[in-house]
Amino acid sequence: MKWVTWENVGVDRMACAWLIRRFIDENAQFLFVPAGSDQLPQDAEGFDIPGTPYSHYRGHCSFHTLLHSFGLKDPVLHRLSRIVDEADTLQEIMLEPIAAGLDAICQGLRMTSDNDHEALEKGYMICEALYVQLAVEDLPAPGRSRV
Repeated sequence: MKWVTWENVGVDRMACAWLIRRFIDENAQFLFVPAGSDQLPQDAEGFDIPGTPYSHYRGHCSFHTLLHSFGLKDPVLHRLSRIVDEADTLQEIMLEPIAAGLDAICQGLRMTSDNDHEALEKGYMICEALYVQLAVEDLPAPGRSRV
């Protein structure tokens, strides 16, 4: 399936692309249109574009919307969603100190990439590494069970 979003990807669109390819559509192809454009290819599903089904909703980022729309229950993904929310949207309370760092890294990836495809490829490594780290943190300590 083809997925389309605005060009100049940031933290939410990088994380969404990783989520789509890793958990929703392993054969996903990503297209980019100019920021602000509402002219989307007919054969592509839009994400992180206002007015598309997989965009910001009720104060949450598009990653959060995708997670809930596809019924993904992995608790590690839900924590990652909270981090992306805090990195991408205005929050009154910050619970995930890593969010500011993730946002800064994603901005740097965009600036050091020749195009959005390259930025997404680099973003996949960051999201995958963060997912694995959060999964390890979520494991109970040896000899202890999770309550």
